[in-house]
Amino acid sequence: MDHVVNASREAEKEMNVAVNDMKSQLAALRRMTPAELRDKYQVVFGEPTRSGNKEFLVKRIAWRIHALAEGGLSERAKRRAEELARDADLRTTIPRPPKSDATGRSVAVVPAPVSTNRRLPIPGTTLTREYRGRTIEVTVLPKGFEYEGEMYRSLSAVAKAVTGSHWNGYLFFGLTDGDAK
Repeated sequence: MDHVVNASREAEKEMNVAVNDMKSQLAALRRMTPAELRDKYQVVFGEPTRSGNKEFLVKRIAWRIHALAEGGLSERAKRRAEELARDADLRTTIPRPPKSDATGRSVAVVPAPVSTNRRLPIPGTTLTREYRGRTIEVTVLPKGFEYEGEMYRSLSAVAKAVTGSHWNGYLFFGLTDGDAK
């Protein structure tokens, strides 16, 4: 009977050591920079990551360390994942290789945000306005505006080129939101 109690106490001590080790590893992950986390990700997963998001990397690496320590998914879970994968629409092309900088390190590439300003018409639209007897025509481009063969970053810059003084570009071209106060 004492043998069973001693074995149980030893197992409990080992469990506490493992839990404390996991906590210290997680704390160390949270102190790492995104670049260090990317390197750690490569070590733990055996492949580079394209992510530069620190919180995501911490969670993924912590999950992987825990899975390696505890044995990963059960056979039942693996079979279910295979079933779901068979039914899913799978990628038909390989992922693009990650971009790298001059030092050879992988660099995350984030696409430029698409304009969400509701007042701005879609690219290709021509804005027309009469100003002092002249017809002003401006073409909306994906990343700016074209007026008389010149590229401008904002409608305000176009309005200043036309009038010689500062104007709010949306007001100048009549693109105000009617229900805004």
